[in-house]
Amino acid sequence: MTTFVLLVFGLVYLGMVLGGLPFLQLDRTGVALLGAIAVIAGGALTVEEAARAVHLPTVLLLFAFMIMSAQMQLGGFYDWVTLRVAGLHVAPPTLLAALIAAVGVLSAVFSNDVVCLAVAPVLVQACLRQRLNPVPFALALACAANIGSAATLIGNPQNMLIGQSLSMSFVGYAADAALPVLLGLALTWVLIVLGVRGRWRLAQGNALPATTAADTPLQPWQTAKGLGVALAVLLAFLFSPWPHEVVALIGAAVLLLSRRLHSSRVLGLVDWQLLVLFVGLFVVNAALQRTGEPAQWVAAAAAHGVQLEHPATLFAAVFVLSNLVSNVPAVMLLLPVAQHPMAGTLLALVSTFAGNLFIVGSIANIIVVDAARRHGVVIGWRQHAALGIPVTLCTLAMVALYLAWRMTA
Repeated sequence: MTTFVLLVFGLVYLGMVLGGLPFLQLDRTGVALLGAIAVIAGGALTVEEAARAVHLPTVLLLFAFMIMSAQMQLGGFYDWVTLRVAGLHVAPPTLLAALIAAVGVLSAVFSNDVVCLAVAPVLVQACLRQRLNPVPFALALACAANIGSAATLIGNPQNMLIGQSLSMSFVGYAADAALPVLLGLALTWVLIVLGVRGRWRLAQGNALPATTAADTPLQPWQTAKGLGVALAVLLAFLFSPWPHEVVALIGAAVLLLSRRLHSSRVLGLVDWQLLVLFVGLFVVNAALQRTGEPAQWVAAAAAHGVQLEHPATLFAAVFVLSNLVSNVPAVMLLLPVAQHPMAGTLLALVSTFAGNLFIVGSIANIIVVDAARRHGVVIGWRQHAALGIPVTLCTLAMVALYLAWRMTA
C-alpha cells in the first residue's frame, strides 16, 4: 500500500509542477481530485477518513470570503476604485504608487486572485485610453496583489490554511506582517520606476489595441452592504473569541440575503476549482502522512544535517517548493515541520512573496497576463521575469533580515 500511495502522491505533485499531466486534459485541480479518488478507491483511506482529512474550517473560511469578494465585484466596487485611481491627474510614478497602495489594501481583505481578476481588465483599458504603457501598471498590480495579500491571514488561500492549521492570532500575525508588507510594496514601486526608465507612455505612432468597455457600474447599496459586512467580520476577528470560519459564514449568509443580486450570480463567482484543489490535496497528503514516509524523510534529512524545522532551512524549502509546485501545495507539504514560534509567519510571507518570481508562480500573475492579452497587450515571460526576479529577490532578502531580527529580538 505504501508504494501505491507514493506513486499517487508523486503523480499528483508532478501535476502540480507541470500544471497538469502529459497527454491528458487535466489541470492542477483535476489531478488533485483524481489523486484523492485513487487513494480512496485503492483502500489507502476510507471515505470517512478522507472526509476527516479535509480541514473544513479552512475550506469554509475560503468559501465565505469568496462570497464577500463576489458581492464587491457585482456591486462594481473594484471597477470604481480602479477607475478612480487610473483617473488621477498625477505623474505616472505617483499614479503607480496610488495603484500599488490601493491594490495592497484590497488584497489584504478580499484575496489577491479576486482583486486581480476584477481590476486587471479595467486597469489595462484605462491605461490604453490615456495612452499610458499598461505593462508596468499590470505588473505592479500582480506584484502588489501578491505582497499585499500577505498582510493578513485572509489575504490569500495559503495564509488561510496556515492561520487555521496553526491556530495563529489574527492580530498577532497582522502585526508581524505589517512592516515587511509595507516595505515590500515600497520596494516594488522603486524597482518598477527604475525598470521603466521614464518610458511611461505609448509612442504616438503605436496603434491602440481594440478594447471593449465592460466596466461594472457602481451600485452604492450593494457596495456599502459588502463593505459593512467585511468590516463587521474583521472586527469580530479582532475582538471576539468566535471561530473565524463561523463568523465569515454568517457574513456570507447576510450577503446572500438580497432582493437585487440573485444567489446564482454570487455563487457563480465562487472559485469552485480552488476549493476542489484544496479538498483533493488534503486527502492525498493525509494518505501520505499515514504511511509514515514523511517522518522518515525528515529524520533522514536531519541525519544528513538538514533540519527542516530550522527557520533558515524552512525558508529555503518554502521558496523552492512554492516555485515548483505552487504555494498552496508547498504549504501543505511543509506544515508538519512548522514548529518554530515564527514558522507560521515565515510560511505565509515567504510562500506569498515567492509567487512574484515567474508568471506561473501565482494565479494572480496568470490572471493579470491573461487579462492583458485579451485586450491586445502581450506580457511575455521575459518581461515579467525582468521585474519579477528582482522584486522577489529583494523582497525576500528584506523578509529574511526582518525574520532574523524578530527571532533574535
